[in-house]
Amino acid sequence: MFEKLFARYGDHAHALMRIVFGLLFWMHGAQKLFGMFGGEMPALLSLRGVAGIIEFFGGLAIALGLFTRPVAFLCSGEMAAAYFISHFPRGFWPLQNQGERAALFCFAFLMMVTVGAKKWSLDALMQRNPRK
Repeated sequence: MFEKLFARYGDHAHALMRIVFGLLFWMHGAQKLFGMFGGEMPALLSLRGVAGIIEFFGGLAIALGLFTRPVAFLCSGEMAAAYFISHFPRGFWPLQNQGERAALFCFAFLMMVTVGAKKWSLDALMQRNPRK
């Protein structure tokens, strides 16, 4: 019963998840790059600065569904690196080392690499054939 009821909304739910995760990621980038949302601005060429650039522009691209697969791949890798560089040395478990956000972003973006942008995306708009 659930399968029939909700299966037709899968692409919509995926698009909403992509938009929300993209905007949240963008906020982390804005926090790092511009000190927004209570953040501190690092040196632009530091690890935090480069992470801020990836998060700001990558989050925006993912939210818009623009070049979703390669951008999500880059963002997933950044989150995996962040987890192992910043969180893993403090303990094995994400709840112990405060790495839950990095792990969630990493695997959400990894899913977007495999599934793509779906509905409500610039990728879908660019793939349309205007002659049809």
